Amino acid sequence: MTRRTIRGWVVLHSWSSLVCTAFLLMLCITGLPLIFHHEIDELLDDQPPIAAMPAGTPLQSLDTILARALADRPGEVGLYMSFDEDRPVVNVTTGPSPDAGGAEMTLTAYDQRDGSLVGAIAQDGVMDFILQLHTDMFAGLPGMLFLGAMGVLFLAAIVSGVVLYAPFMRKLDFGTVRTGRARRTKWLDYHNLLGVVVLAWASVVGLTGVINTLAEPIIAQWRSDDLAAITREHDARGLPVPTRLASINAAVETAKAAVPGSRVQFVAFPGVAYSSRQHYAVFLQGDTPLTKGLLTPALVDARTGALAAVRPMPWYVQALQLSQPLHFGDYGALPLKILWAVLDLFTILVLGSGLYLWFAKRHASSEAKAREVESGGVLVPAE
Repeated sequence: MTRRTIRGWVVLHSWSSLVCTAFLLMLCITGLPLIFHHEIDELLDDQPPIAAMPAGTPLQSLDTILARALADRPGEVGLYMSFDEDRPVVNVTTGPSPDAGGAEMTLTAYDQRDGSLVGAIAQDGVMDFILQLHTDMFAGLPGMLFLGAMGVLFLAAIVSGVVLYAPFMRKLDFGTVRTGRARRTKWLDYHNLLGVVVLAWASVVGLTGVINTLAEPIIAQWRSDDLAAITREHDARGLPVPTRLASINAAVETAKAAVPGSRVQFVAFPGVAYSSRQHYAVFLQGDTPLTKGLLTPALVDARTGALAAVRPMPWYVQALQLSQPLHFGDYGALPLKILWAVLDLFTILVLGSGLYLWFAKRHASSEAKAREVESGGVLVPAE
């Protein structure tokens, strides 16, 4: 590799790292509690309690639960229905119209055994605050796309760092940390060593993070492409969103029968973002850590209750569905989450040491930095 080439990689590594460092530090710090969000939620135990009842108490129809929810929110319509995994609790989202924004929605939980109100589900806790800061910095889609751009710069910094690692280590043994040398040289060695340790993890988390920031455009593409193709016949009639809906309980049973062995994660009502104007979209999931994240929508005609289609998500939505749990280490148990947290802390050290290394030599030319790479961390006088 010529010095001119090294100089180019040095410039790319320095500036791609420098621009994204502050945001990556924020993402790493907020990502730590999010890795353990299930454990923290259980520890906080802020779920509304449900009454003790004999085991095997029969469940009420989803139509009964929906009627109760709409009676509690007069003038509103059903938007989504989801289900707790470990409790007989149905969560119903309502709003003034099918195209209601998030601020207009109300999420309420009901005990499916007797239809009683469990309580409104607040989404303004500490973990919700951290999640939104981590996801979009409270700026919506522009915030998500901005963080996605920072993720691309992070990946560029990783690639350029790997390219520069080879000539830097040419005269050194792997893992060398020269503790007896100047402080900057010692931190340069730590920076390189920790960077290699977190290389694979940081690449995976960085890439999945970038994919996750594209969630809204990806879902919009799915709606305008695959979903529109399925529902084109109905939408071509120009029919409005129906006000009298077929049984949601029957729709869910129809969908489950079409995909045996599946579990319903949530139902999207006609006219909302995840459905068409004429269908219930019943989203089904598997029962393994991998298939649990891969949702299959079954569309049921909301007027007749007939099954319209069952079609796996296209590859780009599946990539998104796989990226979301992988980003937070949700595919494994607690040991994997602990590993994720340790690597996250190492990454914070890499980012912090990189910032220190740049600041300590901020006035040096790219030529001098290229010579430092060639010499393995020794500042070489200009030729």
